[in-house]
Amino acid sequence: MTESVRWTGDASPEQRMPEWDGDHARTGDVDGELLGVDPAELGDEDLIREMQSLHRTRLDTLRHATDSALANHLRRTAELETEYLARHPGREVDPSRLREA
Repeated sequence: MTESVRWTGDASPEQRMPEWDGDHARTGDVDGELLGVDPAELGDEDLIREMQSLHRTRLDTLRHATDSALANHLRRTAELETEYLARHPGREVDPSRLREA
């Protein structure tokens, strides 16, 4: 996906990436290589640190990384955030972040 492409519709970034394959998010490997520590094996502090690192590099990855690097970034972000939400299903919502209906 090196050429410029205009995407329309409701497709998510993961669905638009040609290298994206949902199996990678489930198995955590590409061509037999493990890509990162299984989020379930991380302690809470390590999980938060990994998410902070991904979020800190998000814009640069989106704008300048190769398609495969972006696909890996999306996969890893999904893995870590899914694990966080599984551990904290009743997470506290800051009232200042709410909008009136």
